Amino acid sequence: MSEQVNKVNGMSDDFVAGVPVLETRRLMIRGFMLADLDDYIAMVSDSEVVRYVADGVPLNSEMAWQSLAYLMGHWQLAGMGLWALEDKVSGRVIGRAGIYNPPGWFGPELGWMLCRDYQGRGLASEAAESIMKWYGNCGVDNPLISVVHPDNKPALKLVKRLGGTFDEAVKVQDITALKFIYA
Repeated sequence: MSEQVNKVNGMSDDFVAGVPVLETRRLMIRGFMLADLDDYIAMVSDSEVVRYVADGVPLNSEMAWQSLAYLMGHWQLAGMGLWALEDKVSGRVIGRAGIYNPPGWFGPELGWMLCRDYQGRGLASEAAESIMKWYGNCGVDNPLISVVHPDNKPALKLVKRLGGTFDEAVKVQDITALKFIYA
């Protein structure tokens, strides 16, 4: 699908202006590219993967494209955003992680999402630790936060492992979520 779009608009598949690349033992943490669209659609259309994200509704192809465009634009507008998590072995995009902070949000939020087959392997922790280190080196005064659905036990466990402490309950759409702060 993405190859067809690129042929029409003339964009390169490797267009990732201004997004730093981070590397861990198992991951390339890089900006999203249009070539990632098929992997991204597979992830965000999986009801199990998205059940604790936003309204918990899987995205169709059009909505996934809009979401990917939003993530790519976040970097241009905010100087930070969410990265693609590329598995070094397969070369596939297996998730996303980074810092979400649109106007009116609760603060710079560290978040992550992994394809179902890659959950429970420590990859979210690996990505989050690298991103936290990058953020710490940016000289930003605002502490990172995470906003977590109260039923998302794996995310709650990871937030605590990363040093997050409970701050307050916050309303996100129709859900009361838990806001954690990283000191």
